[in-house]
Amino acid sequence: MKVLLLGKGGQVGWELQRALAPLGEIVALDHDSTDWFADFSQPARLAETVAAIRPDVIVNAAAHTAVDKAESEPELARRINAEAPAVLARAAAGLGALLVHYSTDYVFDGSGDAPRDESAPTGPLSVYGQTKLEGEQAIQQACPKHLIFRTSWVYAARGGNFAKTMLRLGRERDRLTVIDDQIGAPTGAELLADATAHAIRATLADPSKAGLYHLVAGGQTSWNGYARFVLETARMLGIEIKATDVEAVPTTAFPTPAKRPLNSRLDTGKFQRTFGLALAPWQSGVERMLRETLS
Repeated sequence: MKVLLLGKGGQVGWELQRALAPLGEIVALDHDSTDWFADFSQPARLAETVAAIRPDVIVNAAAHTAVDKAESEPELARRINAEAPAVLARAAAGLGALLVHYSTDYVFDGSGDAPRDESAPTGPLSVYGQTKLEGEQAIQQACPKHLIFRTSWVYAARGGNFAKTMLRLGRERDRLTVIDDQIGAPTGAELLADATAHAIRATLADPSKAGLYHLVAGGQTSWNGYARFVLETARMLGIEIKATDVEAVPTTAFPTPAKRPLNSRLDTGKFQRTFGLALAPWQSGVERMLRETLS
């Protein structure tokens, strides 16, 4: 089996290179790859790459994820997040390939306090959320054989992330100020990659499993609770943390160009039932990442 992985240099793409390896031959590309074209800012040319490689599975881990910057460059965000997935969907359908794609909690308006399932009405608040929703819809219309995973608050040991920022600030400052009215589940790229590989195998064996799923770690917290957990875990691991308080403030205390959803809770029941996997509490993944980072 041949798997085409796009966006190999991102947090999820990096982990996917490991998780997908047992499936067969992996052709892993990024926007600056030279052997094959994989720059999502020029969507039309992606079809040429798919036609030349002829994969059995296409995994798209590429996206325009600069949420605030997307507000000032909506055309680029739409090309990368909506038009490019549409091209991939048509190309995948032409080959009969399975297309795997990642979406986001930002397709919702963030109202209420209940976890949303896959049938909940969408209502994006930002250009990023709107273009990701358009990407979902394009795939659903053009390629029945797809897996779309909506996720949230993604982190990885590789590269920068919220936890590393909190560790740095916690060492430098006596007090931190962190938002407490956005609720979600910090989700590791490692978890996403491993769950994706399992779901691909299951869907190739049983095509009826194709579709849209919510995929995040178990439990929920606020950014403030996340920060507190990071600092407490660092202390437990013997790291000296200067900050003695993490002040809770509302989202309005930190205005941003793009509006964030307050409720990012996603119901993962469908994914767990369909693929027979249990999604561990978010704390276990964050602690593991911190142990790796701080060792």
